[in-house]
Amino acid sequence: MEELSQKLVHWIKEQVSGANCRGVVFGLSGGLDSAVVAVLCKRAFPDTILAVLMPCHSDPVDMDDAGLIARQFSIPTVTVTLDSIYDSLLEAIAGGDYDPATRRVAEANLKPRLRMSTLYYFANRLRYLVVGTGNRSEIAVGYSTKYGDAGADILPLGNLLKSRVRELASYLSIPNGIIEKTPSAGLWAGQTDEGEMGLSYEELDRYLASGEATDEIRRKVDAMARASAHKRAAPPVPPF
Repeated sequence: MEELSQKLVHWIKEQVSGANCRGVVFGLSGGLDSAVVAVLCKRAFPDTILAVLMPCHSDPVDMDDAGLIARQFSIPTVTVTLDSIYDSLLEAIAGGDYDPATRRVAEANLKPRLRMSTLYYFANRLRYLVVGTGNRSEIAVGYSTKYGDAGADILPLGNLLKSRVRELASYLSIPNGIIEKTPSAGLWAGQTDEGEMGLSYEELDRYLASGEATDEIRRKVDAMARASAHKRAAPPVPPF
C-alpha cells in the first residue's frame, strides 16, 4: 500500500505540473472515495489544496464525516450550500409534458452537475486541477453522472477497484466509520450505490478482476457497461 500511495501521489504531482497548474481542488462528500482522494492530494500538495463541501439537501452525517477528514488531515475547506440554488433551478425548469418515470433521476443528477460547476469555479480562480473521485468499479459500469461527478481533470482512483480503495483507505488511517459506511451518492433519501446498481461491489469487483460471476451478474454488468459506453468516451464527431 505504501508503494501504491507513493505512486499515486507522484502521479497527481505530474498531472498538475504538466497542466501548468498550482494545486488541486476536489469535492469532499464524507464518503470513502473522496476521503482517499483528499489524503492523497494533501500528500501531493500540502499547501495548495482546497476541499469543497457542497451540501445539497444532504444527510448531515455526510457533512460531519467530511469535516472529520478535513480536521484529521489538516485540509483547508470551503462550504458552498447548494440547497436554494438547486430549488430555484428546479422551479425554473419544472413543468412540461415529460414522462413522470424520468423525474427522480433527472432531478437527482442536477446535484452533481451543480457541484461540478462549483468545483470548476474554484479551479479557474486558483489555477488548480479538479480531482475526481471515481474508481474503476464505478467507471466500468457508468455509475456516475455525466458532466457531474464524472466531470474532472484527473481520476487518481480510476484504476482501483472499490475493494482496493478500501484497502488503501485503511492504510491511510481514514476512520473506520467512513470506510465501513454504506456507499451512497446521496442523490435522494435512502439512496445507496448497491441498491441503485442492483448488485454489490463485491460481486462487481470479482467479475471485473477475474471474470467470475453468476450468469445474472455477468449479464447485468455487461449491459450496464454497454449502456454507459458514452460516459467513457469523448463526444462523437462525424468522420467527414
